[in-house]
Amino acid sequence: MKPKLVPWMPLLIIGLLVACNGDRTDSRGGESELYILAAASLTDAVQEVKKVYEQEHPHVKLVPSFASSGKLQRQIEQGAPADLFISAGEKEMDALTEQGRVVTDHHRSLLHNELVLIVPRNDKRIKDFGDLTKANQIAVGQPRTVPAGEYSKQALQYMKLWDPLKSRMVFAGDVRQVLTYVETGNVDAGLVYRTDAEASDQVTVAATAPPESHRSIVYLVGVVKGSKNREEADRFHDWLYKKKARAIFRKYGFRDVAGK
Repeated sequence: MKPKLVPWMPLLIIGLLVACNGDRTDSRGGESELYILAAASLTDAVQEVKKVYEQEHPHVKLVPSFASSGKLQRQIEQGAPADLFISAGEKEMDALTEQGRVVTDHHRSLLHNELVLIVPRNDKRIKDFGDLTKANQIAVGQPRTVPAGEYSKQALQYMKLWDPLKSRMVFAGDVRQVLTYVETGNVDAGLVYRTDAEASDQVTVAATAPPESHRSIVYLVGVVKGSKNREEADRFHDWLYKKKARAIFRKYGFRDVAGK
């Protein structure tokens, strides 16, 4: 006797095939998910971008993940789900592009930032980089994996302060961790992006690093070649350069470098 085909069996098989193909959809109605890996300094801005973009594109759900650009680079190299990468450093994006992991024609500069020296609010002891010699502990990002840390090292080397102060440094996993160390008073000072300093009412900007003391702080956006939703990723990539997105980034203190 031939086995009887259960009516819902073909639908089950189709569903399993779709799942095996890696299509990321939501059971609430075919909602597409885009995994956005973004530098930690972009946390507040990207959360607002997510809200606005999802309102305009109700079929798309943005799933952001924030960490140091170096850590995110490694995650992409190890095959973590990723559709779009927003890096705070050129080195990390260039490495992924050279490896063929980022689409070359969708790898563009988006934003600029500044490097600043911060201290706990109302702390009057440190008023400039030269006063760092008075500090017991100074927080900076880990230069090997955190672009803000690399910029900090460049700036302090330019000022001939890196070697004299190295023994006093506390190395953080990302720039937001540096901010937290200063906010809580666990360190006497720290180097972060201006946008991070402006997001906190618990720190004071003591000084701004001269632009010539470090490489230009440029944020780049790249579509990951292994994206499962390439069409949606391309669309979101292009949207980031449009007027509404640029206004959000400016609201959080970033300076945009280009747009449509």
